[in-house]
Amino acid sequence: MVTSPRTLLGAWQIKAKKQLGQNFLRYPATAEKIVEQARLTPADTVMEIGAGLGALTIPTARKARWVHAVETDGRITGLLKAEILAAGLENVQILKKDILNLDIPGLAAGASGRFVIMGNLPYHISSQVLIRLIQSRRLIHHATLMFQKELADRLLAPPGTKAYGRLTVMLAYCADIRRLMNISADSFFPRPGVDSTVLGIRFKSTLDVTPQDEVFFHHVIKAAFSKRRKTLKNALAGSHLELSPQAATAALKAADIDPVRRAETLTVNEFSRLSDRLIEVCPPIK
Repeated sequence: MVTSPRTLLGAWQIKAKKQLGQNFLRYPATAEKIVEQARLTPADTVMEIGAGLGALTIPTARKARWVHAVETDGRITGLLKAEILAAGLENVQILKKDILNLDIPGLAAGASGRFVIMGNLPYHISSQVLIRLIQSRRLIHHATLMFQKELADRLLAPPGTKAYGRLTVMLAYCADIRRLMNISADSFFPRPGVDSTVLGIRFKSTLDVTPQDEVFFHHVIKAAFSKRRKTLKNALAGSHLELSPQAATAALKAADIDPVRRAETLTVNEFSRLSDRLIEVCPPIK
């Protein structure tokens, strides 16, 4: 019999922190389905982001070789350790760390098999975590991550829609993304105000488009979406790229992109073409 999050937290006299985005899975069957979707093998090393009370940690550890359970809240790491011990597991390392400062390459270096990412991402750091994973993507085989449904919808959005944004482009550039399952708000304690979605992210070994400079490419995407209601010409000219309207217009035309279009209409390939034209005229980024 699995103890409910409400009972566990009460027994340890711990209250969930809203500012940390703490909403704990209530149903073991839901956690098992998520782990099943992750398609783990006995040789995998998993880094779990936001281990919480161990709802995903325990079924993950039963499938994988090793689990690095990352949890920033020191109040619940003792509870997590007790749950792991009660489950009879010896292949879990609890890391009281902030995922945004964690040495991901160091953990990946210790993996003898595939290095896989799992977790339930708090909304307030989801974007930052994704950017960190994109930066470390050559070390990661795949990720199975839970997001608030609204953010998941944005990550899956096609060009030309309001939901399409900076993260959509950055992720589509280097990964294939699938919606694996939706999870209702009732599946969590405390109950959040929105539903969640689990996405499967597999980073590409070969890119479909190859901009000259990937870091600059990301700067161009950021600049284009910095003022998304403006035309590309005006958004780029008013951005941290420090372009004149004339230079922005010339680069857009050289990339065969109408300067009056908006960022959400551009494909990944068009952003790559634009980046290759802008790098020729942009001053060094400070």
